[in-house]
Amino acid sequence: MPSTDESKVAVLMDFENIAMGAKRAQYKDFDVHIVLRRLLDKGKIVVKRAYADWERYNEYKRVFHEAAIELIDIPQKHYSGKNSADIKLVVDALDLCYAKEHIDTFVIASGDSDFSPLVSKLKENNKYVIGVGVKNSSSDLLIDNCDEFIFYEDLVRPKQSPAPIKANLPKKKQEAFALLLEAIVSLKRENREMLWASMIKESIKRKKPQFDEGYYDYVTFSDLLEDAAVHKLVELQKDQKSGSYIVTAFAQKRKVT
Repeated sequence: MPSTDESKVAVLMDFENIAMGAKRAQYKDFDVHIVLRRLLDKGKIVVKRAYADWERYNEYKRVFHEAAIELIDIPQKHYSGKNSADIKLVVDALDLCYAKEHIDTFVIASGDSDFSPLVSKLKENNKYVIGVGVKNSSSDLLIDNCDEFIFYEDLVRPKQSPAPIKANLPKKKQEAFALLLEAIVSLKRENREMLWASMIKESIKRKKPQFDEGYYDYVTFSDLLEDAAVHKLVELQKDQKSGSYIVTAFAQKRKVT
Protein backbone atom coordinates (compact mmCIF):
# COMPACT_ATOMS: atom_id res chain seq x y z
CA MET A 1 0.00 0.00 0.00
CA PRO A 2 1.22 3.52 -0.75
CA SER A 3 2.46 5.82 2.02
CA THR A 4 1.97 5.55 5.78
CA ASP A 5 -0.77 8.20 5.74
CA GLU A 6 -4.40 7.42 5.09
CA SER A 7 -4.83 6.57 1.43
CA LYS A 8 -7.36 8.52 -0.63
CA VAL A 9 -9.29 6.09 -2.80
CA ALA A 10 -11.27 6.55 -6.02
CA VAL A 11 -13.70 3.75 -6.84
CA LEU A 12 -14.80 3.46 -10.48
CA MET A 13 -17.23 0.67 -11.37
CA ASP A 14 -17.89 -0.77 -14.80
CA PHE A 15 -21.22 -1.87 -13.45
CA GLU A 16 -22.54 -3.82 -16.43
CA ASN A 17 -19.46 -6.03 -16.38
CA ILE A 18 -19.73 -6.60 -12.63
CA ALA A 19 -23.49 -7.22 -12.71
CA MET A 20 -23.26 -9.68 -15.60
CA GLY A 21 -20.36 -11.46 -13.93
CA ALA A 22 -22.31 -11.86 -10.70
CA LYS A 23 -25.32 -13.14 -12.61
CA ARG A 24 -23.23 -15.72 -14.50
CA ALA A 25 -21.77 -16.82 -11.17
CA GLN A 26 -25.37 -17.43 -10.05
CA TYR A 27 -25.52 -14.75 -7.37
CA LYS A 28 -28.99 -13.36 -6.86
CA ASP A 29 -27.70 -9.81 -7.13
CA PHE A 30 -24.56 -7.72 -6.68
CA ASP A 31 -24.01 -6.50 -3.11
CA VAL A 32 -22.16 -3.20 -3.39
CA HIS A 33 -22.06 -2.71 0.39
CA ILE A 34 -19.72 -5.62 1.06
CA VAL A 35 -17.41 -4.30 -1.66
CA LEU A 36 -17.31 -0.82 -0.12
CA ARG A 37 -16.77 -2.21 3.38
CA ARG A 38 -13.73 -4.11 2.16
CA LEU A 39 -12.38 -1.08 0.29
CA LEU A 40 -12.66 1.06 3.42
CA ASP A 41 -9.88 -1.12 4.81
CA LYS A 42 -7.67 0.42 2.11
CA GLY A 43 -8.27 4.05 3.11
CA LYS A 44 -10.76 6.90 2.79
CA ILE A 45 -12.99 6.64 -0.27
CA VAL A 46 -13.25 10.13 -1.78
CA VAL A 47 -14.77 9.25 -5.18
CA LYS A 48 -17.46 6.64 -5.89
CA ARG A 49 -18.82 6.35 -9.43
CA ALA A 50 -20.65 3.60 -11.28
CA TYR A 51 -21.02 3.59 -15.07
CA ALA A 52 -23.91 1.90 -16.87
CA ASP A 53 -27.05 2.35 -18.90
CA TRP A 54 -29.03 2.78 -15.70
CA GLU A 55 -32.39 2.30 -17.40
CA ARG A 56 -31.36 -1.34 -17.64
CA TYR A 57 -30.52 -1.55 -13.93
CA ASN A 58 -33.32 0.33 -12.21
CA GLU A 59 -33.41 -2.15 -9.34
CA TYR A 60 -29.93 -1.05 -8.25
CA LYS A 61 -30.46 2.71 -8.35
CA ARG A 62 -31.81 3.14 -4.84
CA VAL A 63 -29.12 0.96 -3.27
CA PHE A 64 -26.36 2.84 -5.05
CA HIS A 65 -27.82 6.23 -4.14
CA GLU A 66 -27.99 5.15 -0.48
CA ALA A 67 -24.31 4.22 -0.70
CA ALA A 68 -23.57 7.74 -2.02
CA ILE A 69 -22.33 6.36 -5.33
CA GLU A 70 -22.57 8.76 -8.27
CA LEU A 71 -24.43 7.09 -11.13
CA ILE A 72 -22.94 7.94 -14.51
CA ASP A 73 -25.66 7.16 -17.04
CA ILE A 74 -24.34 5.97 -20.41
CA PRO A 75 -27.24 4.93 -22.68
CA GLN A 76 -26.07 2.11 -24.91
CA LYS A 77 -27.09 3.18 -28.40
CA HIS A 78 -24.14 1.34 -29.93
CA TYR A 79 -22.92 4.34 -31.86
CA SER A 80 -19.58 2.58 -32.17
CA GLY A 81 -18.08 -0.81 -31.59
CA LYS A 82 -16.70 0.23 -28.21
CA ASN A 83 -18.70 0.39 -24.98
CA SER A 84 -19.25 4.07 -24.21
CA ALA A 85 -19.30 3.39 -20.46
CA ASP A 86 -15.78 1.96 -20.70
CA ILE A 87 -14.56 5.06 -22.53
CA LYS A 88 -16.14 7.43 -20.01
CA LEU A 89 -14.65 5.50 -17.09
CA VAL A 90 -11.17 5.67 -18.64
CA VAL A 91 -11.48 9.41 -19.32
CA ASP A 92 -12.65 10.10 -15.76
CA ALA A 93 -9.90 7.95 -14.25
CA LEU A 94 -7.20 9.79 -16.16
CA ASP A 95 -8.74 13.16 -15.28
CA LEU A 96 -8.70 12.24 -11.58
CA CYS A 97 -5.17 10.92 -11.91
CA TYR A 98 -3.80 14.18 -13.29
CA ALA A 99 -6.10 16.71 -11.61
CA LYS A 100 -6.48 15.22 -8.12
CA GLU A 101 -2.99 14.49 -6.88
CA HIS A 102 -4.23 13.58 -3.41
CA ILE A 103 -5.88 10.44 -4.80
CA ASP A 104 -3.23 7.74 -4.54
CA THR A 105 -5.32 4.58 -4.90
CA PHE A 106 -7.66 3.66 -7.74
CA VAL A 107 -10.16 0.82 -7.66
CA ILE A 108 -11.30 -0.43 -11.06
CA ALA A 109 -14.32 -2.66 -10.53
CA SER A 110 -14.43 -4.71 -13.70
CA GLY A 111 -12.98 -7.86 -15.17
CA ASP A 112 -12.58 -6.43 -18.68
CA SER A 113 -9.09 -6.78 -20.14
CA ASP A 114 -9.64 -3.53 -22.04
CA PHE A 115 -8.89 -1.68 -18.79
CA SER A 116 -5.37 -3.09 -18.62
CA PRO A 117 -3.81 -0.10 -20.46
CA LEU A 118 -5.57 2.25 -18.03
CA VAL A 119 -4.14 0.29 -15.11
CA SER A 120 -0.66 0.59 -16.62
CA LYS A 121 -1.03 4.35 -17.07
CA LEU A 122 -2.22 4.83 -13.49
CA LYS A 123 0.70 2.80 -12.16
CA GLU A 124 3.05 4.83 -14.37
CA ASN A 125 1.80 7.87 -12.47
CA ASN A 126 2.59 6.25 -9.12
CA LYS A 127 -0.97 5.24 -8.32
CA TYR A 128 -1.80 2.02 -6.48
CA VAL A 129 -4.40 0.10 -8.49
CA ILE A 130 -6.83 -2.43 -7.05
CA GLY A 131 -9.10 -4.48 -9.28
CA VAL A 132 -12.43 -5.93 -8.20
CA GLY A 133 -14.23 -8.55 -10.21
CA VAL A 134 -15.97 -11.90 -10.41
CA LYS A 135 -13.50 -14.75 -10.88
CA ASN A 136 -14.83 -16.40 -14.02
CA SER A 137 -15.52 -13.02 -15.65
CA SER A 138 -12.14 -11.40 -14.93
CA SER A 139 -9.35 -11.38 -17.47
CA ASP A 140 -5.98 -12.78 -16.38
CA LEU A 141 -4.36 -9.83 -18.16
CA LEU A 142 -6.21 -7.34 -15.98
CA ILE A 143 -5.71 -9.38 -12.81
CA ASP A 144 -1.96 -9.65 -13.33
CA ASN A 145 -1.57 -5.98 -14.19
CA CYS A 146 -3.22 -4.66 -11.03
CA ASP A 147 -1.24 -4.18 -7.84
CA GLU A 148 -3.96 -6.14 -6.09
CA PHE A 149 -7.13 -7.89 -7.23
CA ILE A 150 -10.14 -8.65 -5.03
CA PHE A 151 -12.56 -11.35 -6.11
CA TYR A 152 -16.21 -10.76 -5.33
CA GLU A 153 -16.57 -14.41 -4.34
CA ASP A 154 -14.06 -13.90 -1.53
CA LEU A 155 -16.15 -11.05 -0.14
CA VAL A 156 -19.47 -12.90 -0.05
CA ARG A 157 -17.89 -16.02 1.46
CA PRO A 158 -18.41 -16.14 5.27
CA LYS A 159 -15.49 -14.53 7.03
CA GLN A 160 -14.05 -14.57 10.50
CA SER A 161 -16.08 -12.36 12.82
CA PRO A 162 -15.21 -11.03 16.24
CA ALA A 163 -17.00 -12.43 19.24
CA PRO A 164 -19.66 -10.23 20.85
CA ILE A 165 -18.41 -8.02 23.67
CA LYS A 166 -19.74 -8.85 27.12
CA ALA A 167 -22.65 -6.56 27.95
CA ASN A 168 -21.66 -6.25 31.62
CA LEU A 169 -18.46 -4.37 30.80
CA PRO A 170 -18.33 -0.57 31.08
CA LYS A 171 -19.55 1.14 27.93
CA LYS A 172 -16.19 2.73 27.10
CA LYS A 173 -14.41 -0.59 27.50
CA GLN A 174 -16.95 -2.28 25.19
CA GLU A 175 -16.31 0.40 22.58
CA ALA A 176 -12.53 0.05 22.85
CA PHE A 177 -12.68 -3.73 22.50
CA ALA A 178 -15.08 -3.46 19.55
CA LEU A 179 -12.69 -1.12 17.72
CA LEU A 180 -9.79 -3.45 18.48
CA LEU A 181 -11.52 -6.57 17.18
CA GLU A 182 -12.87 -4.81 14.11
CA ALA A 183 -9.33 -3.73 13.21
CA ILE A 184 -8.00 -7.25 13.70
CA VAL A 185 -10.69 -8.72 11.45
CA SER A 186 -9.95 -6.08 8.78
CA LEU A 187 -6.25 -6.91 8.84
CA LYS A 188 -6.94 -10.64 8.64
CA ARG A 189 -9.07 -9.95 5.57
CA GLU A 190 -5.98 -8.34 4.08
CA ASN A 191 -4.13 -11.63 4.71
CA ARG A 192 -1.79 -10.06 7.24
CA GLU A 193 -0.08 -12.95 8.98
CA MET A 194 1.76 -10.95 11.64
CA LEU A 195 -0.58 -8.64 13.54
CA TRP A 196 1.72 -6.17 15.27
CA ALA A 197 0.28 -3.83 17.88
CA SER A 198 1.35 -0.77 15.87
CA MET A 199 -0.33 -2.17 12.74
CA ILE A 200 -3.60 -2.70 14.60
CA LYS A 201 -3.55 0.80 16.05
CA GLU A 202 -2.91 2.30 12.61
CA SER A 203 -5.88 0.35 11.23
CA ILE A 204 -8.14 1.73 13.95
CA LYS A 205 -6.99 5.30 13.34
CA ARG A 206 -7.57 4.95 9.58
CA LYS A 207 -11.32 4.59 10.23
CA LYS A 208 -11.44 6.59 13.46
CA PRO A 209 -8.73 9.29 13.28
CA GLN A 210 -9.61 10.69 16.70
CA PHE A 211 -8.87 7.37 18.38
CA ASP A 212 -6.81 7.75 21.56
CA GLU A 213 -6.45 4.89 24.03
CA GLY A 214 -6.26 7.50 26.81
CA TYR A 215 -9.95 8.29 26.26
CA TYR A 216 -10.69 4.67 27.15
CA ASP A 217 -8.62 4.94 30.36
CA TYR A 218 -5.54 3.11 29.04
CA VAL A 219 -2.10 4.68 29.39
CA THR A 220 -0.75 2.87 26.32
CA PHE A 221 -2.14 0.78 23.47
CA SER A 222 -0.30 -2.19 24.98
CA ASP A 223 -2.44 -1.76 28.11
CA LEU A 224 -5.55 -2.03 25.96
CA LEU A 225 -4.23 -5.22 24.36
CA GLU A 226 -3.35 -6.70 27.75
CA ASP A 227 -6.83 -5.97 29.09
CA ALA A 228 -8.40 -7.56 26.00
CA ALA A 229 -6.24 -10.63 26.66
CA VAL A 230 -7.47 -10.76 30.27
CA HIS A 231 -11.02 -10.89 28.90
CA LYS A 232 -9.95 -13.67 26.49
CA LEU A 233 -10.66 -11.58 23.39
CA VAL A 234 -7.11 -11.86 22.06
CA GLU A 235 -3.99 -13.92 22.60
CA LEU A 236 -0.68 -12.09 22.73
CA GLN A 237 2.95 -12.83 22.13
CA LYS A 238 5.77 -10.39 22.86
CA ASP A 239 8.50 -9.92 20.26
CA GLN A 240 11.83 -10.47 21.98
CA LYS A 241 13.73 -7.86 19.97
CA SER A 242 11.33 -4.93 19.97
CA GLY A 243 9.28 -5.76 23.04
CA SER A 244 6.11 -5.08 21.02
CA TYR A 245 3.05 -7.26 21.17
CA ILE A 246 1.85 -9.50 18.35
CA VAL A 247 -1.75 -10.73 18.34
CA THR A 248 -1.65 -14.45 17.60
CA ALA A 249 -5.39 -15.22 17.92
CA PHE A 250 -8.68 -13.50 18.63
CA ALA A 251 -12.14 -14.49 19.81
CA GLN A 252 -14.61 -15.25 17.04
CA LYS A 253 -18.31 -15.86 16.77
CA ARG A 254 -19.36 -19.47 16.70
CA LYS A 255 -21.28 -20.48 13.60
CA VAL A 256 -24.87 -21.43 14.30
CA THR A 257 -25.89 -24.72 12.63
